[in-house]
Amino acid sequence: MEYRLSTSIGKQMTNVRTLGLLALLSFTCLAVTRASDAPAVKMTLLRLPNGLRVGLIGEHLNRPSPTLFVLQGSLDVGLRQPIYTEVARIMAKHGYMSVMIDAPAHGEDHRPGEPDNELAAWRERLERNEDFIGEFTGKARQVLDYLVAQNYADPTRVAACGTSRGAFLAFHFGAAEPRIRCVGGIAVLSDLLVLKEFQMTTRRARASALSLTTLVPKIMGKPAWIGIGNNDSRVGTDEVIAFTRALVKATAGRQDAKIPVPVDLLVNSSAGHDSNVSDHEQLAAWLLKQF
Repeated sequence: MEYRLSTSIGKQMTNVRTLGLLALLSFTCLAVTRASDAPAVKMTLLRLPNGLRVGLIGEHLNRPSPTLFVLQGSLDVGLRQPIYTEVARIMAKHGYMSVMIDAPAHGEDHRPGEPDNELAAWRERLERNEDFIGEFTGKARQVLDYLVAQNYADPTRVAACGTSRGAFLAFHFGAAEPRIRCVGGIAVLSDLLVLKEFQMTTRRARASALSLTTLVPKIMGKPAWIGIGNNDSRVGTDEVIAFTRALVKATAGRQDAKIPVPVDLLVNSSAGHDSNVSDHEQLAAWLLKQF
């Protein structure tokens, strides 16, 4: 992986000695994609004044840019496994800036002593009655506020998407943030209690209260794209379909029957809990239509 100081961000630094670690930093990171002929992924890493690490793909485009939050695990995993940034690479070709931040218990949000399995760390935080999802959406909102204030992001054109746990976070962010116009997810995690990491939780009611189905009243009416494998035992195909049906039913009940419900569900034949480039291509095509 190669790093170099980005001059475009460096111009914004007014006093490096004063700002120290809180200064806005930017590096260009090159990640190798799975396809040998695919272009490298260029990600700019920012260190916001509050210390939060943010990754941007497509930040060199005209500003303010239509903006897509691409949520997954940690930024480091996103660079090591380019499939997690595939949709961002596609959207960059169309003038979109994609934003990535560390998920709860991932990357710089992982705490000493927590399990290496980040989803097990989610369970531990749940057992301690921590609102780790609320904390995450709050951080995501701070990032959006900052990018809008710095003229990176167009606040009228913002979307969120993710893969697996990232999709879970994307829908929660979409429910909490009115500026998110649409939400998409690949191999969507919809219910924590389906995960093996949560089978022994003593906080089943709290875990259930975080399921995506509980978000339906807050996200109905927002266009949604949901992809899931037809035999995904890791996150539960049936649970994802049930969430989709609940979202469709609630939305249909609030609008004219002649108007299509803006919810797309793709059930494919991928093996188990997996995603491929075509999933990201289809999601990107759908996102472009929304704007």
